[in-house]
Amino acid sequence: MALGGVMAALAVVIMSLGGLIPLATYICPMLCILLLKTVLQICGARVAWAWYGAVAILSMLLGPDKEAAAVFAFLGYYPIVKPKLDTAKLSWLWKGLLFNASVLAMYWLLIHLFGMAQVAAEFRELGTAMLIVTLLLGNLCFFLVDKILSRKLNFRR
Repeated sequence: MALGGVMAALAVVIMSLGGLIPLATYICPMLCILLLKTVLQICGARVAWAWYGAVAILSMLLGPDKEAAAVFAFLGYYPIVKPKLDTAKLSWLWKGLLFNASVLAMYWLLIHLFGMAQVAAEFRELGTAMLIVTLLLGNLCFFLVDKILSRKLNFRR
């Protein structure tokens, strides 16, 4: 339990650093996802779900970059559900659908429900073609993180 708390504190610090570097909006949540993989392997699924919830809530409350906090809130649980998706037929399709549905729902909520006008303005500036390229690059990064999560971590017990 103590390890989970220390790792959660580290994850909140990492999420708070997201406001310093613009590219960290996407890097910080992915680093926290890798921390969750460690918590899941050492502490189990119940502690991992609690860890994910605590880090998501604290990141939303304390993190300066709300978009990064939303990325973690919508995708941070992935290491916990990944083993079930790995056993499914056409697992790459289900993983891709999960990622794209999560990202699209997240940005829809950020723009329409939370009224983050700067995100909508950023999307207007990019144009449709660049939004599609950004989504494709997001998919590529997601599948790279999936490959990293597939690697076995060896801890001595």
